[in-house]
Amino acid sequence: MPKIFIPIQNCLLAPSYLVVPLLLALWIAWGDVRTQRIPNYLTLSAALGGLVFQGIFQGWGGLLNGGAGLLLGFGLLILPYALGGMGAGDVKALAALGAWLGPTLTLYLFCYMALVGGVLAVGLLWWRGLLWLKLRQAGVFVVNFILCRHGGVNPRAPQIEPTPGLPYGLALALGMVMVFIQGLP
Repeated sequence: MPKIFIPIQNCLLAPSYLVVPLLLALWIAWGDVRTQRIPNYLTLSAALGGLVFQGIFQGWGGLLNGGAGLLLGFGLLILPYALGGMGAGDVKALAALGAWLGPTLTLYLFCYMALVGGVLAVGLLWWRGLLWLKLRQAGVFVVNFILCRHGGVNPRAPQIEPTPGLPYGLALALGMVMVFIQGLP
């Protein structure tokens, strides 16, 4: 079989338990792109649904697995949220999908969405004509940090204008598509 058909074959042979999280991720992305928000009712119902699914089909072990995935998804994004890098909806969305996927697939999803999110962020900055400006500002900050931190002087952050946000639900959905296509265990 030609290599071009391998992703299609993997997609058709993907485990059926990945279909619902994929659909949820697509719904999350659609809403995030449209309104720049991920509603609480969606993340809460997705998280509860994932835990119920795990408990019914895999028993107590599945429920623990779903809970671990939920906590891992929350833990992976809480620091970027605390630093202002993303919204609370993004954190709750990864946690909700973690309840469906368990910790191993949640980690895969996190890695894929981080890669996709980085590419989307660079592409969006380039599209808006801000890429070189943001790179220069980051370079100035790094140089100031290195040169000023040893002398007891706190480096001032350069005045950076806020950039309109990236709907990170899109990166989450594209990462989930990659998990689905890979058909990971």
